[in-house]
Amino acid sequence: MSEALPSIVSMAICILLSAFFSAAETSYSSLNKTKVRTLAEKGHRRAIAALALSERYDELISSILIGNNVVNIATASIGTVLFVRLYGDIGATVSTVVVTLLVLVFGEVSPKSIAKDCPEKFAMLAAAPLRLVVRLLTPFNCLFTLWKRLLSRLLRLEIDNRMSQEELLMLVDEVQQDGSIDSNEGELLKNAIEFTEREAEDILTHRVDLEAIPVSATRAEVAELFSRTKYSRIPVYDGSIDNIIGVIHQKDFYADGAEERPLSALVAPAVFVLKTEKISALLRKLQKIKAHVAIVLDEYGGTYGLVTMEDILEELVGEIWDEHDEVTEYFRPVAPGLWRVDGAVDLDRFIGHFGLKRLESDMVSLSGWVMEQLAGIPAVGDHFVFDRLDITVSAVAFHRVAEVEVRLPDAGDGADGVAEN
Repeated sequence: MSEALPSIVSMAICILLSAFFSAAETSYSSLNKTKVRTLAEKGHRRAIAALALSERYDELISSILIGNNVVNIATASIGTVLFVRLYGDIGATVSTVVVTLLVLVFGEVSPKSIAKDCPEKFAMLAAAPLRLVVRLLTPFNCLFTLWKRLLSRLLRLEIDNRMSQEELLMLVDEVQQDGSIDSNEGELLKNAIEFTEREAEDILTHRVDLEAIPVSATRAEVAELFSRTKYSRIPVYDGSIDNIIGVIHQKDFYADGAEERPLSALVAPAVFVLKTEKISALLRKLQKIKAHVAIVLDEYGGTYGLVTMEDILEELVGEIWDEHDEVTEYFRPVAPGLWRVDGAVDLDRFIGHFGLKRLESDMVSLSGWVMEQLAGIPAVGDHFVFDRLDITVSAVAFHRVAEVEVRLPDAGDGADGVAEN
């Protein structure tokens, strides 16, 4: 037995090293760099070392795999010699079974499971010895790096580590489900991610809903429009709404001496943008020229709608209500399993409320989508079934869907909670 003791100790040491390398591989693969970077910026020495190693991931993982294979092979070799000496011809078979179980349980599965639960902590603890291993294996790492480049060229591999918008949104969902952020923070992050992709036509007030005043209007007409709409800025047009010449500000209209000046003298120049303008670029443009309103043009140069600074900010933070806003109840439950829905509601909001899958449609509003489904000008009573929803047009205004009735086949199936506003 005393003769076998050195071999047993050697095997134990190799299995411990195998466990170390296995745990290190898992911890650096699962590492949350943001957490480690935060600690490193606070001066945490182990975090600084772990972050530096994670930035050299290819060298690190090569060193870990080399080290792990060396100790596993050494364990198998020592075990074979030991068990052949003890049991003769069947020793090789015994060695294979015993060493496989030992390495699998204590060298692979157990350490990887533990490291997966606390990757940052183990990565920082293992940073110092791993840095030494990487230095010792530098020549091998250089060879593997050259081999990797050669394979990439031969196989024409294109490596793209950038995350797509869909992947970022899924990441936010996962973090939200883990409880790291609440639903409000998650919604804000999603809005910020989608913000750069949205265009002016996605958030504008369409021309059919646009409040504007002709340049020939009297002061009484302008005052009445300001009073009725509660807006602080109103577009001014000459001849037709397709020829907007500027915007009049309520403060300028009621300024001292303004009543003695013609309306045209009070009009400030308008900001014009195309309907395909990204709202992130539009926000910067409005900030630069210190404006709050932009007139959106279609491909023919006609007025397509209007976008305000508030519209843009609402894409980030949600609805912004003030004391003059009329609260619109977009979803009104009228009976179990029966809803009345405003046609102006965003299509994405409609999808979320009734738990539908994302629709293959370019329409922004529910009204536009319903007309797309009906393939024509809507009329009261028009009806179609989509997924599990029975949808009927209940009101039409100016050739648009003003309201629809949505009936669920089962009142307890899905959206039977409190209606959104």
